[in-house]
Amino acid sequence: MNGDASAGPRARPAGDAPPSRAGGDADTHPAPPPPPPAQPPAPPILDVEIVLKLGCATDRARVCKHAREFLTSLRTVTTCTTYMSLGEKLSASAVEVAVFDRTGSQESRCYTVSECQLVCHPHRLEESGPEVEEVEDEAGDMPAATQWILPSRDFHGLWDSLIYETNIKQQLLNFVSTTLLFSDKGVNGNVISWNRVVLLHGPPGTGKTSLCKALAQKLAIRMSDRYAYGQLIEINSHSLFSKWFSESGKLVQKMFTKIQELIDDPKALVCVLIDEVESLTAARRASSSSAEPSDAIRVVNALLTQIDQIKRFPNVLILTTSNITGAIDLAFVDRADIKQFIDLPSPAAIYKIYRSCVEELVRTRIISSAEKLFSLHNLELTQYVGNAATQSSLRLWQIAQASRGLSGRTLRKLPFLAHALFITTPSATMSEFLSALEAAVAKQFQDRTELSNS
Repeated sequence: MNGDASAGPRARPAGDAPPSRAGGDADTHPAPPPPPPAQPPAPPILDVEIVLKLGCATDRARVCKHAREFLTSLRTVTTCTTYMSLGEKLSASAVEVAVFDRTGSQESRCYTVSECQLVCHPHRLEESGPEVEEVEDEAGDMPAATQWILPSRDFHGLWDSLIYETNIKQQLLNFVSTTLLFSDKGVNGNVISWNRVVLLHGPPGTGKTSLCKALAQKLAIRMSDRYAYGQLIEINSHSLFSKWFSESGKLVQKMFTKIQELIDDPKALVCVLIDEVESLTAARRASSSSAEPSDAIRVVNALLTQIDQIKRFPNVLILTTSNITGAIDLAFVDRADIKQFIDLPSPAAIYKIYRSCVEELVRTRIISSAEKLFSLHNLELTQYVGNAATQSSLRLWQIAQASRGLSGRTLRKLPFLAHALFITTPSATMSEFLSALEAAVAKQFQDRTELSNS
Protein backbone atom coordinates (compact mmCIF):
# COMPACT_ATOMS: atom_id res chain seq x y z
CA MET A 1 0.00 0.00 0.00
CA ASN A 2 1.28 3.34 -1.01
CA GLY A 3 1.38 5.81 1.88
CA ASP A 4 0.46 9.48 1.53
CA ALA A 5 3.40 11.93 1.80
CA SER A 6 1.52 13.98 4.32
CA ALA A 7 0.51 10.99 6.38
CA GLY A 8 3.61 10.94 8.57
CA PRO A 9 7.00 12.55 9.13
CA ARG A 10 9.76 11.85 6.71
CA ALA A 11 13.24 10.99 7.81
CA ARG A 12 15.68 13.86 7.14
CA PRO A 13 18.35 12.79 4.66
CA ALA A 14 21.83 12.67 6.10
CA GLY A 15 23.67 15.92 5.67
CA ASP A 16 20.58 18.09 5.43
CA ALA A 17 20.56 21.14 7.70
CA PRO A 18 17.95 21.16 10.44
CA PRO A 19 14.99 23.36 9.73
CA SER A 20 15.57 26.94 10.69
CA ARG A 21 13.38 28.99 13.00
CA ALA A 22 10.74 31.08 11.38
CA GLY A 23 12.24 34.11 9.75
CA GLY A 24 15.81 32.99 10.46
CA ASP A 25 18.71 31.61 8.47
CA ALA A 26 20.05 28.17 8.97
CA ASP A 27 23.49 29.43 10.15
CA THR A 28 22.22 31.94 12.76
CA HIS A 29 24.42 31.93 15.93
CA PRO A 30 22.78 31.65 19.34
CA ALA A 31 21.88 35.01 20.86
CA PRO A 32 24.53 36.29 23.31
CA PRO A 33 23.60 36.09 26.97
CA PRO A 34 22.14 39.26 28.42
CA PRO A 35 24.68 41.56 30.13
CA PRO A 36 24.93 41.22 33.89
CA PRO A 37 22.86 43.71 35.82
CA ALA A 38 24.66 46.97 36.51
CA GLN A 39 26.25 47.08 39.92
CA PRO A 40 25.05 49.91 42.14
CA PRO A 41 27.72 52.57 42.69
CA ALA A 42 29.84 52.14 45.77
CA PRO A 43 28.76 54.39 48.62
CA PRO A 44 30.96 57.43 49.26
CA ILE A 45 33.57 56.84 51.93
CA LEU A 46 33.86 59.50 54.63
CA ASP A 47 36.83 59.52 56.99
CA VAL A 48 35.75 60.56 60.48
CA GLU A 49 38.66 61.79 62.61
CA ILE A 50 37.77 61.81 66.31
CA VAL A 51 39.99 63.70 68.77
CA LEU A 52 39.71 61.99 72.16
CA LYS A 53 39.92 63.64 75.54
CA LEU A 54 43.18 63.24 77.41
CA GLY A 55 43.14 60.56 80.08
CA CYS A 56 39.82 59.17 78.90
CA ALA A 57 40.03 55.37 78.81
CA THR A 58 37.46 54.46 76.17
CA ASP A 59 37.83 51.56 73.75
CA ARG A 60 37.92 52.31 70.02
CA ALA A 61 34.84 50.28 69.13
CA ARG A 62 32.66 52.15 71.61
CA VAL A 63 33.92 55.55 70.44
CA CYS A 64 33.30 54.66 66.80
CA LYS A 65 29.80 53.43 67.64
CA HIS A 66 28.97 56.70 69.41
CA ALA A 67 30.45 58.73 66.54
CA ARG A 68 28.30 56.91 63.97
CA GLU A 69 25.21 57.41 66.12
CA PHE A 70 25.97 61.13 66.46
CA LEU A 71 26.54 61.67 62.73
CA THR A 72 23.48 59.60 61.83
CA SER A 73 21.38 61.82 64.10
CA LEU A 74 22.48 64.81 62.00
CA ARG A 75 21.17 63.08 58.84
CA THR A 76 23.53 65.13 56.65
CA VAL A 77 27.17 66.10 57.14
CA THR A 78 29.46 68.53 55.38
CA THR A 79 32.98 67.44 54.51
CA CYS A 80 36.04 69.50 55.44
CA THR A 81 34.08 70.46 58.57
CA THR A 82 34.90 70.07 62.25
CA TYR A 83 32.01 69.44 64.65
CA MET A 84 32.54 70.70 68.20
CA SER A 85 29.04 70.27 69.65
CA LEU A 86 28.80 66.51 69.99
CA GLY A 87 26.06 64.25 71.28
CA GLU A 88 25.86 63.35 74.96
CA LYS A 89 27.49 59.93 74.58
CA LEU A 90 30.27 61.07 72.25
CA SER A 91 31.10 64.24 74.19
CA ALA A 92 31.96 62.09 77.21
CA SER A 93 35.06 60.81 75.42
CA ALA A 94 35.70 63.12 72.44
CA VAL A 95 36.59 66.78 71.96
CA GLU A 96 35.83 67.20 68.26
CA VAL A 97 34.95 65.28 65.11
CA ALA A 98 36.18 66.19 61.63
CA VAL A 99 34.68 64.70 58.45
CA PHE A 100 36.61 64.32 55.19
CA ASP A 101 35.85 62.93 51.74
CA ARG A 102 38.05 59.91 50.96
CA THR A 103 38.65 61.33 47.46
CA GLY A 104 40.65 64.14 49.06
CA SER A 105 38.50 66.96 47.71
CA GLN A 106 39.25 70.26 49.42
CA GLU A 107 35.80 71.61 48.59
CA SER A 108 33.07 71.25 51.21
CA ARG A 109 30.25 68.96 50.13
CA CYS A 110 27.05 67.84 51.81
CA TYR A 111 26.32 64.10 52.14
CA THR A 112 23.39 62.09 53.46
CA VAL A 113 24.90 59.99 56.23
CA SER A 114 22.74 56.92 55.57
CA GLU A 115 24.12 56.75 52.01
CA CYS A 116 27.78 56.83 53.08
CA GLN A 117 30.33 54.45 54.54
CA LEU A 118 31.84 55.98 57.67
CA VAL A 119 35.42 55.04 58.56
CA CYS A 120 36.28 56.25 62.07
CA HIS A 121 39.76 57.18 63.29
CA PRO A 122 39.75 57.87 67.05
CA HIS A 123 43.04 59.29 68.36
CA ARG A 124 44.61 61.37 71.10
CA LEU A 125 46.87 64.34 70.45
CA GLU A 126 50.28 64.15 72.09
CA GLU A 127 50.68 67.28 74.20
CA SER A 128 54.42 67.05 74.81
CA GLY A 129 56.54 69.09 72.45
CA PRO A 130 59.46 67.92 70.34
CA GLU A 131 62.62 66.38 71.74
CA VAL A 132 66.11 66.94 70.38
CA GLU A 133 68.15 63.90 69.39
CA GLU A 134 71.91 64.26 69.67
CA VAL A 135 74.83 62.38 68.19
CA GLU A 136 78.36 62.47 69.43
CA ASP A 137 81.27 63.74 67.36
CA GLU A 138 84.77 64.87 68.25
CA ALA A 139 83.40 68.18 69.56
CA GLY A 140 80.93 66.41 71.88
CA ASP A 141 77.17 65.92 71.63
CA MET A 142 75.52 67.89 68.86
CA PRO A 143 71.83 68.25 67.86
CA ALA A 144 71.17 66.08 64.85
CA ALA A 145 67.39 65.68 64.76
CA THR A 146 64.10 66.79 66.27
CA GLN A 147 61.60 64.11 67.23
CA TRP A 148 57.82 64.20 67.74
CA ILE A 149 55.40 61.52 68.91
CA LEU A 150 52.37 61.54 66.62
CA PRO A 151 49.62 62.58 66.40
CA SER A 152 50.94 65.79 67.95
CA ARG A 153 49.13 68.89 69.12
CA ASP A 154 51.83 70.87 67.28
CA PHE A 155 50.49 69.74 63.89
CA HIS A 156 46.76 69.71 64.61
CA GLY A 157 44.93 71.36 61.69
CA LEU A 158 48.10 71.74 59.62
CA TRP A 159 46.87 69.38 56.86
CA ASP A 160 43.69 71.40 56.31
CA SER A 161 45.58 74.70 56.12
CA LEU A 162 47.69 73.54 53.15
CA ILE A 163 46.02 74.40 49.85
CA TYR A 164 47.35 73.27 46.47
CA GLU A 165 46.07 73.36 42.91
CA THR A 166 46.81 69.68 42.34
CA ASN A 167 45.53 66.75 44.39
CA ILE A 168 49.03 66.18 45.78
CA LYS A 169 47.85 65.56 49.34
CA GLN A 170 45.59 62.67 48.33
CA GLN A 171 48.27 61.32 45.99
CA LEU A 172 50.69 61.12 48.91
CA LEU A 173 48.14 59.27 51.02
CA ASN A 174 47.49 56.86 48.14
CA PHE A 175 51.24 56.33 47.77
CA VAL A 176 51.58 55.21 51.38
CA SER A 177 48.49 53.00 51.08
CA THR A 178 50.05 51.29 48.07
CA THR A 179 53.36 50.69 49.84
CA LEU A 180 51.51 49.01 52.70
CA LEU A 181 49.37 46.96 50.30
CA PHE A 182 52.41 45.70 48.39
CA SER A 183 54.17 44.84 51.65
CA ASP A 184 51.12 43.06 53.09
CA LYS A 185 50.66 41.03 49.91
CA GLY A 186 54.32 40.01 49.87
CA VAL A 187 55.18 41.62 46.53
CA ASN A 188 58.79 40.79 45.70
CA GLY A 189 60.79 44.01 45.96
CA ASN A 190 63.35 42.66 43.51
CA VAL A 191 60.66 42.35 40.85
CA ILE A 192 58.76 45.56 41.56
CA SER A 193 60.84 48.19 43.28
CA TRP A 194 59.70 50.87 45.70
CA ASN A 195 61.87 52.72 48.20
CA ARG A 196 59.33 54.55 50.43
CA VAL A 197 61.02 57.86 49.55
CA VAL A 198 59.18 61.08 48.69
CA LEU A 199 60.92 64.18 47.30
CA LEU A 200 59.10 67.52 47.32
CA HIS A 201 60.93 70.31 45.52
CA GLY A 202 60.18 73.88 44.56
CA PRO A 203 60.64 77.52 45.58
CA PRO A 204 61.07 78.43 49.27
CA GLY A 205 57.93 79.11 51.26
CA THR A 206 55.59 76.87 49.27
CA GLY A 207 54.83 74.55 52.19
CA LYS A 208 57.04 71.58 51.36
CA THR A 209 58.25 71.00 54.92
CA SER A 210 54.80 71.70 56.35
CA LEU A 211 53.28 69.19 53.92
CA CYS A 212 55.74 66.52 55.04
CA LYS A 213 54.90 67.12 58.71
CA ALA A 214 51.18 67.23 57.97
CA LEU A 215 51.42 63.97 56.00
CA ALA A 216 53.16 62.23 58.90
CA GLN A 217 50.43 63.50 61.24
CA LYS A 218 47.64 62.42 58.90
CA LEU A 219 49.13 58.94 58.50
CA ALA A 220 49.40 58.51 62.27
CA ILE A 221 45.68 59.34 62.52
CA ARG A 222 44.41 57.32 59.55
CA MET A 223 46.51 54.27 60.50
CA SER A 224 45.85 54.36 64.23
CA ASP A 225 44.17 50.96 63.96
CA ARG A 226 47.40 49.51 62.56
CA TYR A 227 50.09 51.43 64.47
CA ALA A 228 49.84 52.37 68.15
CA TYR A 229 51.68 55.65 67.57
CA GLY A 230 53.76 57.55 65.07
CA GLN A 231 57.26 59.00 65.19
CA LEU A 232 58.47 61.96 63.15
CA ILE A 233 62.23 62.50 63.06
CA GLU A 234 63.33 65.70 61.35
CA ILE A 235 67.02 65.39 60.53
CA ASN A 236 69.11 68.54 60.81
CA SER A 237 71.10 67.97 57.64
CA HIS A 238 73.36 70.95 58.30
CA SER A 239 74.39 69.60 61.72
CA LEU A 240 75.44 66.32 60.17
CA PHE A 241 78.31 68.11 58.46
CA SER A 242 81.11 68.04 61.00
CA LYS A 243 83.77 70.70 60.89
CA TRP A 244 86.00 67.66 60.52
CA PHE A 245 84.44 66.74 57.19
CA SER A 246 85.72 63.20 57.34
CA GLU A 247 83.42 62.59 60.33
CA SER A 248 80.22 63.51 58.48
CA GLY A 249 79.74 60.04 57.02
CA LYS A 250 80.03 58.54 60.49
CA LEU A 251 77.48 61.04 61.86
CA VAL A 252 74.99 59.99 59.18
CA GLN A 253 75.47 56.36 60.18
CA LYS A 254 75.03 57.19 63.88
CA MET A 255 71.83 59.10 63.18
CA PHE A 256 70.32 56.26 61.17
CA THR A 257 71.33 53.78 63.86
CA LYS A 258 69.07 55.69 66.24
CA ILE A 259 66.32 55.70 63.62
CA GLN A 260 66.72 51.94 63.19
CA GLU A 261 65.97 51.48 66.90
CA LEU A 262 62.63 53.23 66.38
CA ILE A 263 61.81 51.20 63.27
CA ASP A 264 62.41 47.96 65.16
CA ASP A 265 59.16 48.59 67.05
CA PRO A 266 56.47 47.18 64.70
CA LYS A 267 53.78 49.17 66.55
CA ALA A 268 55.38 52.46 65.47
CA LEU A 269 54.98 54.25 62.14
CA VAL A 270 58.27 56.08 61.60
CA CYS A 271 58.49 59.07 59.26
CA VAL A 272 61.97 60.46 58.59
CA LEU A 273 62.06 64.05 57.31
CA ILE A 274 65.25 65.35 55.68
CA ASP A 275 64.72 69.05 55.00
CA GLU A 276 66.85 70.77 52.36
CA VAL A 277 68.26 67.42 51.35
CA GLU A 278 70.51 69.11 48.79
CA SER A 279 72.87 70.09 51.62
CA LEU A 280 73.60 66.40 52.13
CA THR A 281 73.44 65.04 48.63
CA ALA A 282 75.26 67.92 46.91
CA ALA A 283 78.44 66.74 48.56
CA ARG A 284 79.37 64.40 45.70
CA ARG A 285 79.09 67.22 43.15
CA ALA A 286 81.16 69.52 45.37
CA SER A 287 83.83 66.89 45.82
CA SER A 288 85.73 68.05 42.75
CA SER A 289 86.76 71.23 44.57
CA SER A 290 87.16 69.65 47.99
CA ALA A 291 90.49 69.03 49.60
CA GLU A 292 89.28 65.54 50.50
CA PRO A 293 86.93 64.47 47.71
CA SER A 294 86.67 60.92 49.02
CA ASP A 295 85.19 62.24 52.27
CA ALA A 296 82.53 64.24 50.41
CA ILE A 297 81.49 61.16 48.47
CA ARG A 298 81.45 59.17 51.70
CA VAL A 299 78.67 61.39 53.10
CA VAL A 300 76.42 60.74 50.11
CA ASN A 301 77.19 57.04 50.08
CA ALA A 302 76.39 56.79 53.79
CA LEU A 303 72.98 58.37 53.24
CA LEU A 304 72.14 56.20 50.23
CA THR A 305 73.29 53.06 52.04
CA GLN A 306 71.11 53.81 55.04
CA ILE A 307 68.08 54.44 52.84
CA ASP A 308 68.65 51.12 51.08
CA GLN A 309 68.84 49.34 54.43
CA ILE A 310 65.66 50.70 56.00
CA LYS A 311 63.44 50.62 52.91
CA ARG A 312 62.66 46.95 53.50
CA PHE A 313 60.74 47.78 56.67
CA PRO A 314 57.01 48.34 56.07
CA ASN A 315 56.63 50.88 58.90
CA VAL A 316 59.02 53.56 57.62
CA LEU A 317 58.58 56.48 55.22
CA ILE A 318 61.33 58.89 54.16
CA LEU A 319 60.18 62.43 53.33
CA THR A 320 62.62 64.88 51.77
CA THR A 321 62.46 68.48 50.55
CA SER A 322 64.67 70.66 48.40
CA ASN A 323 64.68 74.30 47.35
CA ILE A 324 67.40 73.67 44.75
CA THR A 325 66.49 70.59 42.74
CA GLY A 326 69.50 70.83 40.44
CA ALA A 327 71.87 70.46 43.39
CA ILE A 328 70.57 67.04 44.43
CA ASP A 329 72.68 64.01 43.67
CA LEU A 330 71.12 61.98 40.85
CA ALA A 331 71.60 58.73 42.74
CA PHE A 332 69.33 60.11 45.46
CA VAL A 333 66.76 61.42 42.96
CA ASP A 334 66.55 57.94 41.41
CA ARG A 335 65.63 56.50 44.81
CA ALA A 336 62.64 58.79 45.23
CA ASP A 337 59.36 57.08 44.29
CA ILE A 338 57.53 60.40 44.06
CA LYS A 339 59.25 63.55 42.84
CA GLN A 340 56.65 66.30 43.18
CA PHE A 341 57.20 69.94 42.24
CA ILE A 342 55.46 72.36 44.63
CA ASP A 343 54.95 75.70 42.89
CA LEU A 344 53.90 79.11 44.15
CA PRO A 345 50.12 79.22 44.63
CA SER A 346 47.86 80.32 41.79
CA PRO A 347 45.26 83.08 42.29
CA ALA A 348 42.62 80.39 42.87
CA ALA A 349 44.70 78.81 45.64
CA ILE A 350 45.51 82.26 47.04
CA TYR A 351 41.79 83.03 47.26
CA LYS A 352 41.20 79.83 49.24
CA ILE A 353 44.06 80.71 51.59
CA TYR A 354 42.79 84.25 52.16
CA ARG A 355 39.23 82.99 52.61
CA SER A 356 40.31 80.55 55.33
CA CYS A 357 42.20 83.36 57.09
CA VAL A 358 39.20 85.71 56.96
CA GLU A 359 36.88 82.99 58.27
CA GLU A 360 39.23 82.43 61.21
CA LEU A 361 39.22 86.15 62.03
CA VAL A 362 35.42 86.17 61.81
CA ARG A 363 35.29 83.19 64.17
CA THR A 364 37.46 84.99 66.71
CA ARG A 365 35.49 88.24 66.18
CA ILE A 366 38.51 90.22 65.08
CA ILE A 367 36.40 90.85 61.99
CA SER A 368 33.00 91.96 63.25
CA SER A 369 30.87 90.64 60.45
CA ALA A 370 28.44 87.79 59.90
CA GLU A 371 28.95 88.06 56.15
CA LYS A 372 29.82 84.81 54.42
CA LEU A 373 32.45 84.69 51.71
CA PHE A 374 31.56 82.66 48.64
CA SER A 375 33.73 79.75 47.59
CA LEU A 376 35.47 80.29 44.28
CA HIS A 377 33.27 77.58 42.77
CA ASN A 378 30.13 79.48 43.77
CA LEU A 379 31.58 82.72 42.43
CA GLU A 380 32.09 80.99 39.10
CA LEU A 381 28.46 79.88 39.15
CA THR A 382 27.41 83.51 39.57
CA GLN A 383 29.71 84.39 36.65
CA TYR A 384 31.42 86.89 38.98
CA VAL A 385 28.41 89.21 38.87
CA GLY A 386 28.64 91.86 41.56
CA ASN A 387 25.82 92.44 44.01
CA ALA A 388 25.37 92.99 47.74
CA ALA A 389 25.91 89.30 48.47
CA THR A 390 29.06 88.83 46.36
CA GLN A 391 30.69 92.23 46.87
CA SER A 392 33.21 91.19 49.55
CA SER A 393 33.99 87.88 47.85
CA LEU A 394 34.73 89.61 44.54
CA ARG A 395 36.94 92.12 46.29
CA LEU A 396 38.90 89.32 47.96
CA TRP A 397 39.24 87.66 44.54
CA GLN A 398 40.79 90.86 43.17
CA ILE A 399 43.24 90.94 46.09
CA ALA A 400 44.13 87.29 45.41
CA GLN A 401 44.90 88.08 41.78
CA ALA A 402 47.10 90.99 42.89
CA SER A 403 48.99 88.61 45.22
CA ARG A 404 50.29 86.33 42.45
CA GLY A 405 53.96 85.55 43.02
CA LEU A 406 53.80 85.42 46.83
CA SER A 407 54.54 82.19 48.66
CA GLY A 408 52.08 80.41 50.88
CA ARG A 409 54.23 81.27 53.88
CA THR A 410 53.95 84.98 53.08
CA LEU A 411 50.23 84.79 52.32
CA ARG A 412 49.50 83.34 55.75
CA LYS A 413 51.35 86.25 57.39
CA LEU A 414 49.60 89.03 55.48
CA PRO A 415 46.31 89.01 57.45
CA PHE A 416 48.34 89.54 60.63
CA LEU A 417 50.37 92.33 59.03
CA ALA A 418 47.19 93.90 57.65
CA HIS A 419 45.77 94.22 61.15
CA ALA A 420 49.07 95.24 62.74
CA LEU A 421 49.93 97.96 60.23
CA PHE A 422 46.64 99.27 58.91
CA ILE A 423 43.95 98.73 61.58
CA THR A 424 43.97 100.75 64.81
CA THR A 425 41.10 99.06 66.66
CA PRO A 426 40.81 95.52 68.09
CA SER A 427 38.11 94.61 65.58
CA ALA A 428 37.20 95.80 62.12
CA THR A 429 34.40 95.42 59.62
CA MET A 430 34.81 93.18 56.61
CA SER A 431 35.28 96.18 54.34
CA GLU A 432 37.90 97.72 56.65
CA PHE A 433 39.85 94.50 56.85
CA LEU A 434 39.84 93.92 53.10
CA SER A 435 41.17 97.47 52.62
CA ALA A 436 43.92 96.70 55.13
CA LEU A 437 44.76 93.41 53.41
CA GLU A 438 44.95 95.17 50.06
CA ALA A 439 47.38 97.70 51.55
CA ALA A 440 49.47 94.94 53.13
CA VAL A 441 49.82 93.18 49.77
CA ALA A 442 50.93 96.40 48.09
CA LYS A 443 53.46 97.03 50.86
CA GLN A 444 54.82 93.49 50.52
CA PHE A 445 55.69 94.04 46.87
CA GLN A 446 57.04 97.52 47.61
CA ASP A 447 59.34 96.13 50.31
CA ARG A 448 60.62 93.48 47.92
CA THR A 449 61.39 96.09 45.27
CA GLU A 450 63.29 98.23 47.75
CA LEU A 451 65.28 95.24 49.00
CA SER A 452 66.26 94.22 45.48
CA ASN A 453 67.35 97.78 44.66
CA SER A 454 69.36 98.31 47.83
